[in-house]
Amino acid sequence: MSQEVINQTKEKMEKVIVSFEKELIKIRSGRANPNMLSHIMIDYYGTLTPIQQLANIMVPEARQLVIKPYDRSIINLILTAINKADLGLTPSSEADLIRLNIPPLTEERRKMLVKEMWKESEQFKVAIRNERRDSNEHLKKDSDLTEDDKKYYEGEVQKLTDQFIKKIDEKATLKEKELMEV
Repeated sequence: MSQEVINQTKEKMEKVIVSFEKELIKIRSGRANPNMLSHIMIDYYGTLTPIQQLANIMVPEARQLVIKPYDRSIINLILTAINKADLGLTPSSEADLIRLNIPPLTEERRKMLVKEMWKESEQFKVAIRNERRDSNEHLKKDSDLTEDDKKYYEGEVQKLTDQFIKKIDEKATLKEKELMEV
């Protein structure tokens, strides 16, 4: 039972890390990255479909994305979805493709993005700590465990918590370096 709690805690904490990575991808760093568009959904024949399933997204230059839809008739749908996504980018349509030029970030904007990113990382650390709290409550309710076993497993949960918070800090530090790069 208690090892099961540890395993479940680890799985939940890994999911928090994956969610944090997805949030980091959404933060625009001034460089073109196809993942910037990963959350954009297109209403294609009544079904919300991820843009990656409807178009090829390429990076011909460091500050440019080119979107080439598999079906030319959906170019306007893609343009509308990109504008609604509020990425701060202006798409331009050319025949059978869409170009997205990514303007360089100002120093002030970069600092603001870094500040927001650290706030976001703090929320994910809180989620990790909440998982720790939930696990410790499960362990305390387990009547089969001796006090020593409970202390041992609480220590294991704390090690996991420290390990995953460190991962969040490492990923946030890398993103900060990426954002502050000119």
